[in-house]
Amino acid sequence: MPITIKDVAKRANVSSATVSLVINKNKRISEKTRAIVLKAIKDLGYHPSRSARGLVSKQNGNIGFILTDDHFSRSEPFYTKIFIGTELQARDDEYYVLLTTIPKSFKKPDSLPRFVLERNVEGTILAGMIPWDLMDCLEEYKLPLVFVDYYPANGKYSVVMSDNIAGGFQATQHLIDCGHRRITYLYSDQQHPSINERFQGYKMALEKANLDSIPVSDEGSTNRKGGYNAAQRLFAKRKDVTAIFACNDAMAIGALQFLKEKGMKVPKDVSIVGFDDVEADLSLDPPLTTIRVQKEEMGIQAMRLLTEILRNNSAKPRKILVPVELIVRGSTCKLNKKVESK
Repeated sequence: MPITIKDVAKRANVSSATVSLVINKNKRISEKTRAIVLKAIKDLGYHPSRSARGLVSKQNGNIGFILTDDHFSRSEPFYTKIFIGTELQARDDEYYVLLTTIPKSFKKPDSLPRFVLERNVEGTILAGMIPWDLMDCLEEYKLPLVFVDYYPANGKYSVVMSDNIAGGFQATQHLIDCGHRRITYLYSDQQHPSINERFQGYKMALEKANLDSIPVSDEGSTNRKGGYNAAQRLFAKRKDVTAIFACNDAMAIGALQFLKEKGMKVPKDVSIVGFDDVEADLSLDPPLTTIRVQKEEMGIQAMRLLTEILRNNSAKPRKILVPVELIVRGSTCKLNKKVESK
């Protein structure tokens, strides 16, 4: 039978609450009582559980992790990697992470995640773009919240973002350095802060080189189908484009598929750069040049932020930018001058 807090209390001839106070290093306990309890813990080989620690602290050691169901995907595991980073850091901080998804179309009075309704988490991490109705519901529970790869317009929450502006600049500058002058930006959902910031970086690089921007959007989603549709729309109007910067790898892959179907060679005819660096990039033909986002690190930083809020009772919002890196592969090359002069 496992040793329980009641066994320790009986051995030390104190209450279970007193044992919990000792475990939580509460200063109200006398040194004499503390020594007796600690000796009982050692003699019995007792390992305090979260529930034992929470008798006094009112903490359960659970952290919620919420994302929309369209962001939980095997084929595009961006947010899954962020979750893994959160889980790794939670182990070091002695927390448990409870993962759930909600519909992208969440509206009141849809049911909130059960761990919220049962008040079974100390705080929650929200990854990706979250419906406003969910935000309204969560605020009623007064839970500490940390956002990853998205931030609400009111700016009163802590957030972890990749350095999207720097990444957009690096991607576009790489294409400029390859000799490209007609460079488009493929995107969808520009209301998303990450997509908008990458567009800002794209424009900054073009303005520095005194070049015009050619943004082309899809009205659907930032997935492969969206990239295919945006590329189709682009080349129906602008056959002179020689380079594409896609707002993420999924759209870049969709654009690559469209170009292949139309008999256009990558990178000889059109160079492509994505953003995220997902595993599928390496299996493409050619492998995708992209901006590497440190997804696990984003999860780690989000967990650290939330732990800081919980332990210090800190309400002051903070924003952490995680650096990105240009990864050059086979989907970009130096521009053939004959192509540019057409």
